[in-house]
Amino acid sequence: MVTQNTQEQPVPDTQNQIVHTGHVGLNVSDLSRSKMFYQEVLGFQLIGESQEEGRRFVFLGDGEKLVLTLWEQSEGRFGKHQPGLHHLSFQVENMEQVAAYQDKLRRLDVPILYEGIVPHGEGMASGGIFFEDPDGIRLEIYSPTGAENRAAPVSEAPTCGFF
Repeated sequence: MVTQNTQEQPVPDTQNQIVHTGHVGLNVSDLSRSKMFYQEVLGFQLIGESQEEGRRFVFLGDGEKLVLTLWEQSEGRFGKHQPGLHHLSFQVENMEQVAAYQDKLRRLDVPILYEGIVPHGEGMASGGIFFEDPDGIRLEIYSPTGAENRAAPVSEAPTCGFF
């Protein structure tokens, strides 16, 4: 038998609260491959994992907090034309850090879209690099400043639109 608490509980005031992204969970087709990719490319540290068949997952962090969880629950490649995640973006402090990631991606033979660092739009200061993980999930590493003197690859839409 289920009992209910009949005392009235206060309703939290959410009108003046701001929520922040906690962590992002991604379905992947090969956990070992994706774990290696996110550790090698983005430098995430292993926080926890399960290798139990049918319940494989990895928790990755930045040394301070959980950032990304990977769940081996999918097959094939990411469906760009299905509802869901459009892209996952990671912010760094400056364009020099974006350039360092660009160099790392090239050394690891990860294809970079747009041929390198581009602004988010024509004349915008923010910009970065765009690429995909092994399952085709679109990723971005950007800086809020430093791209203002670069040409945008698409003038009619934001670069992060992956058009």
